[in-house]
Amino acid sequence: MSRPREFDIDVALNSAMQVFWAKGFELTSLDELCDAMGLGRSSLYAAFGDKYALYLRALDRHEEASALRLNEELTRPVPVREAIAAFVNRIIGDIVSGPGRRGCFIGNCAAALARHDRDAAARVRRSLGRIEAAFRDALGRAKARRELAPKTDIVALARFLTAGTQGLRLLGKVNPDRAALDDIASVMLRCFR
Repeated sequence: MSRPREFDIDVALNSAMQVFWAKGFELTSLDELCDAMGLGRSSLYAAFGDKYALYLRALDRHEEASALRLNEELTRPVPVREAIAAFVNRIIGDIVSGPGRRGCFIGNCAAALARHDRDAAARVRRSLGRIEAAFRDALGRAKARRELAPKTDIVALARFLTAGTQGLRLLGKVNPDRAALDDIASVMLRCFR
């Protein structure tokens, strides 16, 4: 009979996610993960499998949390331009204040692993697809409320907003200058005039 777990698996997974997000998969050591999670190697392996399996679970956890947060922001009872502006401004605020300088966890995975790792690439595609779908749904609601011109291509606009927000996060890793980021956001939001 196996012993019951003596740790909170969600807390441990969130801790691992923070380490991977800060350092990336390749530069994160098992010792760093064990220290952050408060686990020994055998407990880590028993609960999560190897480092790679833990990384994939951390990506899944991040995607779920991000999708929930984005949907909450885009379903607020405000005009779509205002909801998207608030979302973009939060991204910029996170970058300028520091935590956002790690970039997007999913974007970092895309740059580091997705080119040569099928599982990582699938998670990146799924995550970006969910972001695009959240924008598309919000834009569809806005179009129905006549906040957008009848001929607005909401699919193309959702793709543009997905690329724009990912670009902000990427640029913010190397240039956390608020004025530069605000310029980008301003151009993104012109789509709603």
